Amino acid sequence: MYYYIKNTLEKTNKLDFKGKGGKFVAVLTSMEWLENRERFDMGIEMDIDFSAVHTTKAEVNYDSLTGTFSVPNRENISAPATNFAFALDEKGIVFIDDSGFVNKTINIIISTKKWAMPSLERFIFDFLEQIVSHDQQFLECVDKELDTIESDILDGEIQDPSQRVSRIRSDLRDLRVHYEQLLDLSQELEENENNFFSKENTRYFHLFTQRVSRLHDITASLREYSIQIRDLYQSKLDIKQNRIMTLLTVITSIFMPLTLIAGWYGMNFKYMPELEYKAAYPVIIAVSLIIVIVSLIFFKKKKWL
Repeated sequence: MYYYIKNTLEKTNKLDFKGKGGKFVAVLTSMEWLENRERFDMGIEMDIDFSAVHTTKAEVNYDSLTGTFSVPNRENISAPATNFAFALDEKGIVFIDDSGFVNKTINIIISTKKWAMPSLERFIFDFLEQIVSHDQQFLECVDKELDTIESDILDGEIQDPSQRVSRIRSDLRDLRVHYEQLLDLSQELEENENNFFSKENTRYFHLFTQRVSRLHDITASLREYSIQIRDLYQSKLDIKQNRIMTLLTVITSIFMPLTLIAGWYGMNFKYMPELEYKAAYPVIIAVSLIIVIVSLIFFKKKKWL
């Protein structure tokens, strides 16, 4: 698929590869790229192996800028990412994509964007914006979910959120890495080492850098929040275990003197005078009750019960 950058992207059947028709956007499969790369005259031999693509990055060449994208699936971030490559120079940009992601993104741009001052830089900005267009809402949903989990922990209405919180933390880590890679890519574009872009239009890349930087900060903050929730749940467990241990300690403390009395008078020595007293049995019962009552009053005052 070939497009010229006008007030919007205008589809064309073929390109003037010398760039005389204006700045262009090309979307090719990896096989189409191998067949047509010489026609783009970018001076590169870029063989694409999408199975080896794991990062979003850009590399400056003598007369081109090449790189790859690895875009996480926002609906399931732990799933395999969408991978594609690109190459650009002052004439235009070529995407090498077998997934259909680029065509879908370009169709969104065509249906939603019209440019008063069209340029390659503005198209790249809008393309990058589409990659993170729904991330603010996604992070807000994560924030609300973490709030709900925290409230349920405080109310004692949740069993064990560790697995879910761990999954959220893992997803946020992957997103944070993705944003860091996008920041590096955007800064590489903004540096404009090969002077492919007009200096005035590099502001678009600066705007994108600022937006991704904010998303990165929000992601890092939410990840810290998820760690605090994990610690909160662990502290709740510790408090619960401490209460159980306190109760067991109280019960043990009450029955220790009773056990001593039972053991003492269970020895049945011949000359134990208490064995001959008629009141011995009710006295021992009374003493045992007094011990229990005094112990309970003591533990209550100490707030151990």
